[in-house]
Amino acid sequence: MNNTNKNTLDSGYTTLYIKNMVCARCIMVVKQQLLSLQLSPIEISLGKAVIKEQLDDNRIEEVRKTLESVGFELLDDKKSQLVEQIRNLLVELTADEETITRVNISEFLSSHLNHDYGMLSKLFSEVNGTTIERYFISLKIERVKELLTYGELSLAEIAYRLGYSSSAHLSSQFKSITGMTPSTFRSMHNPSRKPLDKV
Repeated sequence: MNNTNKNTLDSGYTTLYIKNMVCARCIMVVKQQLLSLQLSPIEISLGKAVIKEQLDDNRIEEVRKTLESVGFELLDDKKSQLVEQIRNLLVELTADEETITRVNISEFLSSHLNHDYGMLSKLFSEVNGTTIERYFISLKIERVKELLTYGELSLAEIAYRLGYSSSAHLSSQFKSITGMTPSTFRSMHNPSRKPLDKV
């Protein structure tokens, strides 16, 4: 069995890389599942869980099956782990209105992951079949849909919060991705939105 989905640190802790974690609720569910296996999580963030125990192959398989039963997936290889880290950083950034308006994506990812952006971009495209930029735009559009659905903010306010240069720029990007204008989307009775792990 391939053990590369866990990194045992000098301290003896184990880091598990987990796919499909996109929100605070996901972190809570993963924590509950690990506790149900009598494991001791030290730190859990999007895409990653650090636990006190060192795990043999049988325990890894047990963790894998338990997480799969609630919609998550252990990542086995370094490339998949890195791509999932990119995805998780972008999901977090989409929700961080303080940072998103002033961040440069390439610098943001390079500094967080300690890799050249060109390499990250190439790897992401190979694995996902889309560029980091297009993926990030798709995430932002899902966030726009969420804010439109709440109905509390004007389009100009949403554009400002998500770092668009203008509401016209946002409208144009929204229409190119969804095929409709933001106002058409807002007027729909039951508009469709994608869960972030499906973007």
